[in-house]
Amino acid sequence: MDPNTVTELEAAAFRRLRDHLVRERADVQNIDLMILAGFCRNCLADWYREAAAGRGIELSKDAAREAVYGMPFAQWKAQHQREATPEQLAAFEAAARRHA
Repeated sequence: MDPNTVTELEAAAFRRLRDHLVRERADVQNIDLMILAGFCRNCLADWYREAAAGRGIELSKDAAREAVYGMPFAQWKAQHQREATPEQLAAFEAAARRHA
């Protein structure tokens, strides 16, 4: 496969993951993603921003998050994010210790 095709396929897979997390599974909390997978939507936004920086493109944290969340982060939080439960926080801390 040529490099451009690889890049196009990777970009399509990223967009599908992003859209799935935003449209199909907005109910899944970032903390649960962190516990189970070690990354969340904010991580995707950070990686997106790092990729832009690697190409000499300055992208703010807010702009990167909006690209991933499909809306301003504050709006996403208000619509979808719940306070983490004590159980989630404990599971997050345990997962962090396992993967440190």
